Amino acid sequence: MKHIVEAVNAGASGPEIEALPIPESYRAAYVRRDETSMFEGRASRDKDPREAIHIGEVATPELAPNEVYLAVMASSINFNTVWTSIFEPLPTFGFLDRLGRESRWGARHALDYHVLGSDASGVVLQCGSNVRNYRPGDHVVVHCNYVDDQDPAAHRDSMMASNQRIWGFESNFGGLADLTVVKANQLMPKPAHLSWEEAAVNALCASTSYRMLVSDNAARMKQGDSVLIWGASGGLGGYACQLVLNGGGVPVGVVSSPDKAELLHELGVEHVIDRSAEGYRFWSDSHTQDEGEWRRFGKKVRSLIGDDPDIVFEHPGRSTMGASVFVAKRGGKIVTCAATSGYMIEYDNRHLWMRLKQIVSSHFANYAEAAEMNRLIDHGRIQPILSKTFTLDETGSAARQVHHNMHEGKLGVLCLADEPGMGITDPDKRERIGEDRITLFARHAASLEAAA
Repeated sequence: MKHIVEAVNAGASGPEIEALPIPESYRAAYVRRDETSMFEGRASRDKDPREAIHIGEVATPELAPNEVYLAVMASSINFNTVWTSIFEPLPTFGFLDRLGRESRWGARHALDYHVLGSDASGVVLQCGSNVRNYRPGDHVVVHCNYVDDQDPAAHRDSMMASNQRIWGFESNFGGLADLTVVKANQLMPKPAHLSWEEAAVNALCASTSYRMLVSDNAARMKQGDSVLIWGASGGLGGYACQLVLNGGGVPVGVVSSPDKAELLHELGVEHVIDRSAEGYRFWSDSHTQDEGEWRRFGKKVRSLIGDDPDIVFEHPGRSTMGASVFVAKRGGKIVTCAATSGYMIEYDNRHLWMRLKQIVSSHFANYAEAAEMNRLIDHGRIQPILSKTFTLDETGSAARQVHHNMHEGKLGVLCLADEPGMGITDPDKRERIGEDRITLFARHAASLEAAA
């Protein structure tokens, strides 16, 4: 890939980029089918992504007519990277096999290795014969909605398509690699004021948060709405806080430490609850929830904003859903996109039906929603929440940090980019938006590391 890196760094033209030979193999982070049982008998917390994630050469797949070859400059770690690497809740090779049965092009994905990664920024190298809106040399970011247009439901909302998948999780050839193949309808223009790694961390989590809060497909937040945000300094929550502030709402951020509370205050969030300091125990044991703790939590929220929240931004799942249903305002919405603490949720249904609340499900975002979120980032209304950057060789260590919630915001991964800070093509725009705003999460993480 050296000739590709040199051409990109030299600012080669589109025709020059297109003329570059595509290598027969490339470096990637992947897991292996024959190792899916390696963690049997271990508790989830004890499963170490570093043991399962390999870094090595994999074969370059053939390019489909609606795809592009992309030189991946940077990627990022998401929770689905962790799930894939610890083979929970089940190995992802079943997803690849189902995709493999769909078509000739789908069959490429059913391999004995799975290249990880559901985010990427990079440069288009070559385009399939059906690609019309992008050209070799374009700087792009990739969203992870992997879908075609042959399901009628996809034309209303592509997330409703029966074969909708998440790229790099339910498909192969993900973004944690030096090269990837992606569908043209996954591409969006890279914000020119951001570095490769700053641009790479946004699409999955930011677009998910956008659909949950802003889109007509979920909460439909309006000006003045109060929004309770669990994990408010994390990958989803950091974007949710910004979307609420940008949309004229009132965020209430829930975090787990004074350092994370301080970060939210710097982000502009006035109302923050440090759940560790408050000592909330929503479960008195593994089978019994404590409504008294729900009430204590709700009282704390009302003491901050004078009312119950209009919307609860829910993604921890089992550990918090009972409290989320309880504290939401009468007629309010609990919008959920994940269950990182457990999928089998419990709540008191009386607090839902008798107070006319709604639980709204949300999953990633369609192309239009992802593009709208990307536009907000491009305009500088929403900032990347990159806190730390790793090399591709360190993917396992980065995934372990996410697995154990040792991070804030998002963790970036350099693939072909030689070092952090590369890829900024509009420094004047970056100066107008503000270096301190763009790098808030990274500076905060660096200060904590220096003090440790």
